[in-house]
Amino acid sequence: MNANADIEMVRPSGLSALPPEFDSAVAWAAWLYYVDQLNQSDVAKVMNVSRASVVHYLQEARESGLVAVQVDHDAFARTLTSRRLMEKYGLGGAAVIPDLDPNDADRRIGEAAGRLLASMVDPGDTIGVAWGKTVLAAARSIPRLRHDRNLTVVQLSGSSIGTSDFSPEFCTSLMANRLGARCINLLAPAIVSTDELHDELMQEPMLVNQFRMIRAAGKVIFGIGDIGPESTYARAGISDAAVLAGMIEQGALGVIIGRFIDAQGAPFATPLDGRTVGITLDELKAVPVRICAAGGARKMGAIRAGLGGGYATHFVTDMATANILLE
Repeated sequence: MNANADIEMVRPSGLSALPPEFDSAVAWAAWLYYVDQLNQSDVAKVMNVSRASVVHYLQEARESGLVAVQVDHDAFARTLTSRRLMEKYGLGGAAVIPDLDPNDADRRIGEAAGRLLASMVDPGDTIGVAWGKTVLAAARSIPRLRHDRNLTVVQLSGSSIGTSDFSPEFCTSLMANRLGARCINLLAPAIVSTDELHDELMQEPMLVNQFRMIRAAGKVIFGIGDIGPESTYARAGISDAAVLAGMIEQGALGVIIGRFIDAQGAPFATPLDGRTVGITLDELKAVPVRICAAGGARKMGAIRAGLGGGYATHFVTDMATANILLE
């Protein structure tokens, strides 16, 4: 929802968590009252505020120009799009940012995902962090939180010596620093040389404890990538180009935290599976809150497959990507 950025309000202490498709409590109240046509008492119940607060929100909405005699549907375009994404892909929440510079979309999507994650963090949370351009942007910009919230940030996949985009340990460390959280890096390579070595490593007490913490995560943030020659995964150099090309020919379409999926979003079995150190797709689905940040025409097939596969509970993208996903 494109609420007026100049609106400044004090949030009542009892206000329910702001849905990610709304920019402010004023915008949320205006939507419930003018679009969903709830009365003021019902709006107050939904938002968990007093009726007097609702009256104040609606007055702010009118005075700021957010609403007039009739709702300006252009102003609500992103909210409508967000709700259509939620309905189509069974999401618990969606946030769609405006289209600006397509060359800067990954950064802006990541920053929006960071704001969403920060708004959902509870004291004592364990947060799983993946890798990629959008996750790195989220880690760099997520709003700082007080250091007394007893947070833990865990790395979801093994490490590499590739670019900063493919650097799970870098993303995890940045996120932990911004949140004032304990940082748990996964002390193993993303892919080891043999299945036997993988199985031996996974029995090491340190890794056993680290994976116990990964599986205890209540929230994760991750991206969805393609696996073409220009992709982040390919540029990381953790798999031979010929091997990747062969997997694409056989039906692999995208990658989520180092695990491959096909066009339907189902796990795509590869020889790398038994050598990959990190969370599995089934384990990812077991996490209660799963924020996916992704966009861009090149990744469209992979994003559609990932959403269709049910890996995300919340999705952050840009308007151009959202419109294509809804076609």
